[in-house]
Amino acid sequence: MQRHAPLGGADFTPETTYLNTAASGLLPRRSADAMRAALEESASYGTMGRDYFGPSAASRAAFARLLDIPEERVALGSSVAVQSAFVAASLPPGSEVLAPEGDFSSLVNPLAVRPGITLRTVPLEALAEEVRPGTALVAFSAVQSLDGKIADLAAVREAARAHGARTYLDATQAAGWLPLRAADYDFLVCGAFKWLLCPRGTTFMTFGGDGAPDVESWPRPLHAGWVAAEDLNDANFGPVRRPAGTARRFDEPHAHFSYVGAERSLALLEELGVAAVHAHNTALAEHYRAGLAARGLAPRPAPGSAIVSAPGLADAEGRLAEAGVRVSVRGGLLRAAFHLYNSTDDVDRLLDLIGPGGGTSG
Repeated sequence: MQRHAPLGGADFTPETTYLNTAASGLLPRRSADAMRAALEESASYGTMGRDYFGPSAASRAAFARLLDIPEERVALGSSVAVQSAFVAASLPPGSEVLAPEGDFSSLVNPLAVRPGITLRTVPLEALAEEVRPGTALVAFSAVQSLDGKIADLAAVREAARAHGARTYLDATQAAGWLPLRAADYDFLVCGAFKWLLCPRGTTFMTFGGDGAPDVESWPRPLHAGWVAAEDLNDANFGPVRRPAGTARRFDEPHAHFSYVGAERSLALLEELGVAAVHAHNTALAEHYRAGLAARGLAPRPAPGSAIVSAPGLADAEGRLAEAGVRVSVRGGLLRAAFHLYNSTDDVDRLLDLIGPGGGTSG
């Protein structure tokens, strides 16, 4: 059996066995240091003043490279729910939205509460075949938060295209470890504080396609403020007369310190490469699945996922936490999530604590 050491080097020195990235990723040391320096500078604004747009611009460009989409098609935000509300508001009355049963609330709830929209939910496995001529939008997560199940991305895209429906992909549980191409989806949203290792308050939204954006086909920038203007020096008072000619027209005024950290976190992921992180994470997850099977335990099926959720172990969470192993319980399942700062030793420690018959030892 091949052993896997952590990736990321000195950027990570966790004091626990942290296997809970599906809840929140660890912040790299370089990101934390940059945020501390920015906070210190903000106490007096330093000699040069705060660079509000530099870190956010660098973060936008890095996210675009990681998700293989032109940066002109990337907008900055604060949360998945806000972006979902924007997508919902862009749909005409009478629209049908198709989504998987039990998908994450921040994605689907803004669509469910929008007046005049019908939200229809089906099992994830049936999502592609349930797209029909009256479907306006298919909204779904690339990777399910509950159990790590990966959607059949190609099948859903093909079905949506065949019926003239738009696609809205939530990449929050996927971007950073699962190779994705954001240009393949009409809308893609990503809360970056999990697998992308960014601070909370960092969210990206993309508008599909390659090359120069066709802004005339995009929705109206309903929640745009001054940062969404083409000329930032002429957009502080009154309505924004000329929105940016790129996806920046959909920017929210961003949380500065979050993007100071995001710039460094995304740089680390670019250095490592998503392909290398994917291979590392999935190898650890497979090792864990095999260990559970050897103990007579059957995790929820999620082939190829970095997230493993198992029934019958929910009561172990507290005892694992006391032993310094961080996992989570979602929907009665013990959920472990393996990322670049984890190792085979971490997986073995979790399995040893679970014990030979599923009970925790020690």
